[in-house]
Amino acid sequence: MIISYKWLCEYLPETVSVERLSQILTSIGLEVEALHDYEEAKGGLKGLIIGEVLETQPHPNADKLKLTKVNIGGNIPLNIVCGASNVAAGQKVVVAPVGTTIYPTSGDPLTMKLAKIRGEESQGMICAEDEIGLGTSHAGIMVLPADVKPGTPAADYFQIYADTIIEIGLTPNRMDAMSHWGVARDVCAYLSHHDSKPVKPRLPVIDDLNIPKGAHPLTVTIENNKACPRYSGICIDGIQIAPSPKWLEQKIKSIGLKPINNIVDITNFIQHETGQPLHAFDADKIRGKQVIVKNLPEGTPFITLDGKERKLSAEDLMICDATGGMCIGGVFGGLESGVSDTTKNIFLESAYFDPTTIRKTSFRHGLRTDAATRFEKGTDISATVTVLKRAAALIIEVCGGQPSSEIYDVYPDPQPKKEIALSYQYLKKLSGKSYHPEAIKTILEALGFEIEKDDINALLVSVPYHKPDVTLPADVAEEVLRIDGLDNVEIPTSIKISPSVDENIESELVKNKIASFFVGAGHSEVLTNSITNSAYYTEDEMRTVVKMKNSLSTELNIMRPNMLETGLEIIAHNLNRKNENLKLFEFGKTYSINENSKFKEPEHLCIYLTGLQQTQNWKQPAIKYDFFALKGLVDQSLSQLGVGSLRYDELQDATFGYGLEIRSGQTLLGKIGAVAQQLLNRFGIKQAVFFADLNWDNLLKLALRNKAQFKPLSRFPAVQRDIAMIVPRELPYQSVEAVIQKLNLKKLQSLQLFDVFISDKLGAGKKSFAVNFIFLDEEKTLTDKEIDGWMQKIMQSLERDLQVEIRK
Repeated sequence: MIISYKWLCEYLPETVSVERLSQILTSIGLEVEALHDYEEAKGGLKGLIIGEVLETQPHPNADKLKLTKVNIGGNIPLNIVCGASNVAAGQKVVVAPVGTTIYPTSGDPLTMKLAKIRGEESQGMICAEDEIGLGTSHAGIMVLPADVKPGTPAADYFQIYADTIIEIGLTPNRMDAMSHWGVARDVCAYLSHHDSKPVKPRLPVIDDLNIPKGAHPLTVTIENNKACPRYSGICIDGIQIAPSPKWLEQKIKSIGLKPINNIVDITNFIQHETGQPLHAFDADKIRGKQVIVKNLPEGTPFITLDGKERKLSAEDLMICDATGGMCIGGVFGGLESGVSDTTKNIFLESAYFDPTTIRKTSFRHGLRTDAATRFEKGTDISATVTVLKRAAALIIEVCGGQPSSEIYDVYPDPQPKKEIALSYQYLKKLSGKSYHPEAIKTILEALGFEIEKDDINALLVSVPYHKPDVTLPADVAEEVLRIDGLDNVEIPTSIKISPSVDENIESELVKNKIASFFVGAGHSEVLTNSITNSAYYTEDEMRTVVKMKNSLSTELNIMRPNMLETGLEIIAHNLNRKNENLKLFEFGKTYSINENSKFKEPEHLCIYLTGLQQTQNWKQPAIKYDFFALKGLVDQSLSQLGVGSLRYDELQDATFGYGLEIRSGQTLLGKIGAVAQQLLNRFGIKQAVFFADLNWDNLLKLALRNKAQFKPLSRFPAVQRDIAMIVPRELPYQSVEAVIQKLNLKKLQSLQLFDVFISDKLGAGKKSFAVNFIFLDEEKTLTDKEIDGWMQKIMQSLERDLQVEIRK
């Protein structure tokens, strides 16, 4: 939220320094995130001087340049080479002498230096308005009125508007502080409490308008009073569309808004002054002289102010005339009904719209306007007419014209004020501080609360309409606490706590163990957003996703159905910043809903590898990550968890270019592989990414089932044997392993493939496997006869079941 210091001070009973004001705002929960100086013209025109052109003559070496002598109030006039076609003797101009820095409307600052231009010395520059930040015209130099005295500082003549801009970090519930009036109210409440003298904001006096009796040029009707509980408006005829007066342009420019015309500027000014958005319609374009607040059928086309055609939802609230929509209520105006340069008569709207309706419409159409931002947080339903009078009076003052109708105020079901009881004991319990009852009443009354009942133990207060977020005693306590000052909460000398009993500690220990394993292997843990973009997923995948009811943006509108896309966002972010070698892991959840509307929220352990596994050095070449590096890492991590009896099956998944599915017995543990290139292209990733998605819930069950036991090292030696075999080229090693494991040889400790050789010399369609076997008996030394018998059994089984050829 942007606040102008000068503007805010107009509503304060006394001037408060910027430094103290910053401390006050932060203390009452309106945290000041930044303070910066604002100048209407950058640089404040420092160093620029008003001069008088004494004489001009053609430049001897350039047809388009002139030599001038300019008096800037000194004893000796300056010689300045000027290229402007409109320069002439006797003119009063703006001069930038040598050493002055000018700040153009667009472009970088420029410091004047003594220079020779085509052989003639120039001691400065005569300026155009765009060269010193006072406009955009470069048609010629600025020519000032003849009565301006040479030597006058330009900053004094132009009276450049300067201000201090305060950036406040507002929490979403503080709609009451989204205006200069609202901030002034809080500051006055703070001053009343701490300075022990009641003060109130100096708000403008709003007089009744001179409204003609019996004038009813329009009819106003609300058909959907749930989405629009109150709608106010007034007709003003005979206005003149023109640029805004200087004071108005200066104020709205100081808070970052661009002046457009007097009507639009006034509605923007009122919005930032009071927090109430307004909208002005061209009254002559309202067909049938009817204003109807209603919903239009699904799919109705509507052209908004930006010229785009949008298809309306049946839930979008529309401001309509007799034939169709004029404005998306509370969000964005229509192209055909808006104010233009030829507008003479307007209908000015001031309404209260349902926050939920406005937020949904705003996100549905991607229209995050200032008005929608305020309406979706809840505006002051009691202020529509007051603000309307304030705006109408300002329009009549600035734009001319007169009211041509009475004030329309359609409010079918007036809302009563909420009443909340606050006990002093409860306030002490929440705040940790004892407040005097009078101090509490002073604070609440300064904020607009009304004391309905006051007894020795509690207060009954009615909540002002500008605080829709205050619904509970705790909310009232918060108001007292923040105006007293959040930094005034006393720190107790002792803290009382109740010891907690940790539950599910074993699962956390297992997770910590595996996380430590990955960190020890050089991996970085990441935590990606569980809310993601629905555009990543196909229509079939969207059937089971969990959609956000109130999404933060159109790019964050569903709970992620799988982990890969959010991980690829992180990888793309790093690759775009030249961090190309990544090994990452993450614990996270995915979300889905089935046909019975039951939610699933499984937890995953994911691994991401991309780039180089080993960079090039003097001894070894660079080694890229590949599928086998990922599989080895997964095997090691599963070994850490004590999960065995692994089976790898070919993976059929469009997410992967190729990969494997991992099981332990019948339990699915996850899938690993290379991410499909089509998916990588969507994220702009040009290098291979290898991804493992492990079901942490299933892994955890198996890990907790396996209890670690001490086992001494064997006193007897292990024996190794190798077998080389020729097999069909399409035969996977897994088939070989399965045949051997089926033999259930008790003394076989491990087997490992250590060589694969493919050559036509072995025969067409053939390859060679070399497998290492390790045998061990814990109770005695194995004999050659025993080992030879087991090896013979292995070879016979392979020859019989797989038709392999044992190489001698």
